[in-house]
This record gives sequence, C-alpha cells and structure tokens, in this order.
Amino acid sequence: MILELGYLLYLGISIAMTVWVARTLSKNGEVFLVKCFGQDAQLAKSTNHLLVVGFYLVNIGFIALRMDGWNEQKAMASMIPYVAGKVGLSVLVLGAMHFFNMAMIARYGRTVAHWAQDQEAVQALPLPAAMPPLPREGR
Repeated sequence: MILELGYLLYLGISIAMTVWVARTLSKNGEVFLVKCFGQDAQLAKSTNHLLVVGFYLVNIGFIALRMDGWNEQKAMASMIPYVAGKVGLSVLVLGAMHFFNMAMIARYGRTVAHWAQDQEAVQALPLPAAMPPLPREGR
C-alpha cells in the first residue's frame, strides 16, 4: 500500500510539474521564437506548438519509464526523500531538455526562418504561361 502511495505522489507531482512547465514555456517562449525566426510569427507559433507536443511526449514517457524498479524497502523507510529523488531526476531531465531546445533554436532559428521564407517565395512565383506546341516534323 505504501508503494502505491509513492507511485501516486510521483505521478501527480511529475505530471503536474510537466504541465506547468510546458504551459509556462509555451506562453513566454513565443516572443523568443519570433525573434529567433526573424519576426516570422506564424513560424514561431507553429514551432512553439510542436515543441510543446514533443515536450509532453518525451517527459511523460520518461516519467512512465521511471515507474519501473522502485525499491519497496527504501520507499517504506523514507517515502518523502525516495519520491523526491524520483521527481528530482524528472525535473533535471525537464530542465536539460529545455536548455537543449533553447540552444538549438538560438543556433538554427534564423536558418530555418530563411529557409521558410525562401520556400514561400518559390511558391509565390507566377507559373509560366502555357508554351505553344512544338512544330511537328515532316510537315
């Protein structure tokens, strides 16, 4: 019974923290993304959403994997430090993933923005007028 309580505490704290961090980063990170993507708000918003989805997938997956291998004796002897250690590692992974994402966006953001602008420019080019048929040989 005590181990189940530990599982519930761990899941509740870890998932709540993941949701809070994702919402905070999404809400406040869009300004950063707009700057990194050369003032392209549409690209920034789209990227922001994709980052949030990836953030949830990776972190909830990691939290689920951490449910395996709990030591019942350690959990029973000191539930709070045991669960805190499990949550602490999850929080460190959250932070590491955030800083990795920020570094990649800061490094490649403008490159992506230029690529997206080039793609839009190519699509905006008018199509060439229909070419007249080639003359047939033998006439």
